Amino acid sequence: MRYDLVIFDNDGVLVDSEPLSNTLLAAYLTELGHPTSYEDSLRDYMGAAMHRVHDLIEERTGERLPADFDAVFDGRVFAAFERELQPVPGVEEVLGKLTADGVPYCVASSGSHERIRVGHRTTGLDRWFDDGRVFSSQDVGRGKPAPDLFLYAADMMGVPPRKCLVVEDSPLGVQAAVSAGMDVYGFTAMTPAERLAGADRLFDEMGELIGLLQSRS
Repeated sequence: MRYDLVIFDNDGVLVDSEPLSNTLLAAYLTELGHPTSYEDSLRDYMGAAMHRVHDLIEERTGERLPADFDAVFDGRVFAAFERELQPVPGVEEVLGKLTADGVPYCVASSGSHERIRVGHRTTGLDRWFDDGRVFSSQDVGRGKPAPDLFLYAADMMGVPPRKCLVVEDSPLGVQAAVSAGMDVYGFTAMTPAERLAGADRLFDEMGELIGLLQSRS
């Protein structure tokens, strides 16, 4: 079966942002008195919307993060993106192939629209994603692992969930795709394969995705 829509996660799938953002998140939480290692941040927050950070900290400590937490964190992340962010190797080749073959695609990210756009402008991926191809958890109110974002993206692109493929690198994202009734391929470049065990297929280099998609044609 050929997919009628390929839905990409953004962080870690299109742009190599997870090491940067999780390093900064762990440092900021620790600075605020909530000791967090890089590994803790990957385990607890990778693939999640910012409300999960607030919810888990309050659940675990009974304390709320500062009102300006998101704004301060975004400022640090965006500055790091502009200095260091790179596209995931091979992703432009994949996008070029999808375009050449006439396969619709979009991005559905737990990150804000601003975060997506800053990352895409910095890496040059903005030429592949006009506004009609960009969806954020801001659009639906609930981030992954809820299926809302993927279902919204599919609806806006006019494709039934069963005809969609999601490309994800986080357990929360895989869970969201499965809950949405979509196939999901797990990208294991920085996530251990066993943590993405719910995915239909696993791959560790983005260029492999072209062959996986062709095998479904």
